[in-house]
Amino acid sequence: MADETPPANDRVILPSLETPTLTKAELADLLFDRLGLNKRESKDMVEAFFEIVHGTLVQGDDVKLSGFGNFNIRRKAPRPGRNPRTGESIPIKARHVVTFHASHKLKAIVQGDTPVEGEFE
Repeated sequence: MADETPPANDRVILPSLETPTLTKAELADLLFDRLGLNKRESKDMVEAFFEIVHGTLVQGDDVKLSGFGNFNIRRKAPRPGRNPRTGESIPIKARHVVTFHASHKLKAIVQGDTPVEGEFE
């Protein structure tokens, strides 16, 4: 009989997720389930993590998460734009945007080049 192991891209890493979006509440539930923290501690830990990331980016600093990726603040220069409905030319102001660049490790796992580590299965 053939091996019935699903291909890497069919594996469910987080089986508790019912939607394709991972919410803060679901992250807190995962901490509760896997680490044994109580619900309040789990929720506070998730909130604290995102507050730190948010605050760091607002200050203009980059956030680097080893093995996951980098969140960077990038300045976009002013440029001419156009209203697609009317064709009217509209100036677009300079602004700062957040970009995310996945690490090589994350890219390799997502592409199936590297097996998922046991702790994530």
